[in-house]
Amino acid sequence: MRSRTTKYIFVTGGVMSSLGKGLASASIGALLESRGLKVTFLKLDPYLNVDPGTMNPLQHGEVYVTEDGAETDLDLGHYERFTRSRMGQVNNVTAGRIYDRVLAAERRGDYLGGTVQVIPHVTDAIKESIRAAADDVDIILVEIGGTVGDIESLPFLEAIRQFRADVGREHTCFIHVAPVIYQATAGELKTKPVQHSVKELQAVGLAPDIILARTDRFLSKDVKSKIALFCNVDEDAVITAKDVESIYEVPIVFHAEGLDEKVTQVLNMWTGQPDLRKWERLIEAHHNPEREVTIVMVGKYVDLVESYKSLNEALVHGGLALRAKVKIEYIDSEKLEDTDVLAGADGILVPHGFGSRGVEGKIRAVRFARENQTPYLGICFGMQLACCEFARHVAGCEGANSREVDPNTPHPVIDLMPGQKQVEDKGATMRLGAYPCVLEEGSRAFAIYGEHEISERHRHRYEFNADYKERLERAGMRFSGMSPDGRLAEIIELPDHPFFIASQFHPEFASKPFDPHPLFKAFVEAATIHRSDEKPS
Repeated sequence: MRSRTTKYIFVTGGVMSSLGKGLASASIGALLESRGLKVTFLKLDPYLNVDPGTMNPLQHGEVYVTEDGAETDLDLGHYERFTRSRMGQVNNVTAGRIYDRVLAAERRGDYLGGTVQVIPHVTDAIKESIRAAADDVDIILVEIGGTVGDIESLPFLEAIRQFRADVGREHTCFIHVAPVIYQATAGELKTKPVQHSVKELQAVGLAPDIILARTDRFLSKDVKSKIALFCNVDEDAVITAKDVESIYEVPIVFHAEGLDEKVTQVLNMWTGQPDLRKWERLIEAHHNPEREVTIVMVGKYVDLVESYKSLNEALVHGGLALRAKVKIEYIDSEKLEDTDVLAGADGILVPHGFGSRGVEGKIRAVRFARENQTPYLGICFGMQLACCEFARHVAGCEGANSREVDPNTPHPVIDLMPGQKQVEDKGATMRLGAYPCVLEEGSRAFAIYGEHEISERHRHRYEFNADYKERLERAGMRFSGMSPDGRLAEIIELPDHPFFIASQFHPEFASKPFDPHPLFKAFVEAATIHRSDEKPS
């Protein structure tokens, strides 16, 4: 077995947030993987939260959950979807976690009474995190969250400056993402934002090897030459990071711009040419759908659709496999009173969520799907509320609810497990990560998965109350997926419905564009059938 000399790619961003550093990193990883290299990723986030688990999705977007139960930044979802790499606890490190580690070491006396400082103690801890995530890979892509110039980013930028000195220039590549803005009144592209952003980098001792210019059009040779001259990079190191219709076009665009070739040149690596045929087939399917379906998502975080990033992508994956364009319409569950707005849905999806806000709107959506034979998929809270709705309106349990929503409900269909106590600390205190589930033969779930036992990722605290299982079964609900010990309900379905299935877990985290999750593929397929059934003959 050959020993690996790991190479390090550091991705920074300037001027403003939401430039797509995560997608850029994932796409670079995909290109390098297609050249036969083994890649992994690390997201370094400058905020002081220990992880994103307690952050409002409307502020930060989705919390992505890994197999080993880490609550992480949504960019880790991009990394897993675009490559074969598997993320975990070591792949997302925040400033909060770094400072927590340093202060714990100080309390133990590890620093032998010395003064604890940002340099070297905090920067050393950051460098240790980089090395820990880089085990047994050819390349690790390290994305620095935030924007160059932010005060909280300074320790991370200093750490990667030191890291280049530690491992050698030939083993590191610095990539900087910044916008090139088209000014309509002048009719020209403005490169000053990139220039000023690189100047900020240089002020802290960093110089990019490659610049990704985020823009809405391809850059001319003259514009690239100007950026190269003022930012002190090679002209072929200025890459157009153009807006695209589908995020899965990004690797194709980057390759056409010569990005992967330039990266291997900077890192002094020899590789074969990339095989991008599967990406090309994917884009061809995206641009040439044979049908269209409308999925209505009824949630409480719809003001920021990034809150449901993995769900959105999993629906797209299901559509690509069927050559179907999936149109997603979002409805705020807090405002859903008249369910007539759901009449045009080919499928209804009720996603995860926490707390009591918007619950009754979600229950109305569940009832509409059940009574109108509209394909339904419930995820996590969407499964719990499907049980509550069925208990109320079919099983005769008036006022059934989750104890999370109504602590005084007469029928706590969803509750804490026996012996489980309400917690004071909110972070990392739920059922997190991958757990096994046994499927009942003859069920729709078994037919969809095609296997007896599966493993899926969870992120929740409350569970279905097993005291109500027999009563709901008598009323017609099927518990087609259970934990191996039979105590925890994982999947419910309605056998007399065209497609009504809900899971306690989050299948969306395991979906990839080339390997769509079977639940989402089956849901989109049911939606296409529902749509065709509604067409006049």
